[in-house]
Amino acid sequence: MVMAKNKKIIVPQSKQVINQWKYEIAAELGLPVGQGYSGYSDTEFSTELGGISSSGHKSDYWGHLTSRDNGAVGGEITKRLIEKAEETLFSLS
Repeated sequence: MVMAKNKKIIVPQSKQVINQWKYEIAAELGLPVGQGYSGYSDTEFSTELGGISSSGHKSDYWGHLTSRDNGAVGGEITKRLIEKAEETLFSLS
């Protein structure tokens, strides 16, 4: 998702690809995120304890991960973006 100074998305299609990469990379690194991840094995019991809101749990929550883990995902996204850019540049020449 490339943005100009006015924060307008220049390539809107990139958001979907980057979001897909985010989950692929997290899975490759063995990080517990994604659809349906609640952090608890017993969802019903954890809602009673207040660990998960019973009114709908946000399935895209990454707050339980360390900064290092989140940084590893972001770093790998950057690496893949650079690889794609280099592939594009080399194919043009």
